[in-house]
Amino acid sequence: MRGPLKSLGQNFLVDQNIVDRIVRSAALVPGDAVLEIGPGRGALTEQLIRQAGRLLLIEYDHALAAAHSELYRENPAVTVVDGDILAVDLSALLAGQSGWKVIANLPYNISTQVLFRLLEVRERLSQMVLMLQKEVGDRLVAPPDCGDYGITTVLLGLWFDIRREFIVPPGCFHPRPKVDSAVMRFVPLPQARVEVGDEALFRRVVKAAFAMRRKTLANCLKHADLPVPEGIDRLLEQCGIDGRRRGETLSLDEFARLSRQLSGV
Repeated sequence: MRGPLKSLGQNFLVDQNIVDRIVRSAALVPGDAVLEIGPGRGALTEQLIRQAGRLLLIEYDHALAAAHSELYRENPAVTVVDGDILAVDLSALLAGQSGWKVIANLPYNISTQVLFRLLEVRERLSQMVLMLQKEVGDRLVAPPDCGDYGITTVLLGLWFDIRREFIVPPGCFHPRPKVDSAVMRFVPLPQARVEVGDEALFRRVVKAAFAMRRKTLANCLKHADLPVPEGIDRLLEQCGIDGRRRGETLSLDEFARLSRQLSGV
């Protein structure tokens, strides 16, 4: 297989010890259905194929997808999709089976977008073990009122238990990235962590609150197109939230309270 493409953000995992730790973190059992996003040169794939009952590979790099298709052409348990994880019909690909485990070393440049794609199919998943840029991993588990806390923290935290498994240094990849990576484990919740009313409205509230991080919550919400006939100040008063606070200080419960009030729940 040819070398990594900088344009695709390819950093291939080359440390076998890290491969082993990722696979152990996934706690695979015979018969598991596994989705690997961006298998690259197949460092993880070689391990997964020995333990999974079914393996779905989605690879954006046409040459690598073709190589995997050729390698596994006689293995009925492996399906290779030559496509973009941000564009394929993921629901259709995962249809007919639940309990999928997602295991991947995600390209840093699209990792947040991929997380939101996976959020859309969470009901099909039993867990995810994903390698991300450490900075992204830090944001996912950040508490309120700190610089790392943001939109992804709140929206992913509503539907997943998230924890960091371990840190991966740059020397475990080729080429070496300029940052540390983190392997994160996500377990979908059977229901939302807290009732938010209209979830689309909840997402709008969260995004509005973080749109201007230096502004007060009241100012941020006033600049958003939200259905608040009685006014933002009245809404915040009804929810018992001080509008002079910044959005990054609100907990998930407080965001949910705002969303429920707006939804009339």
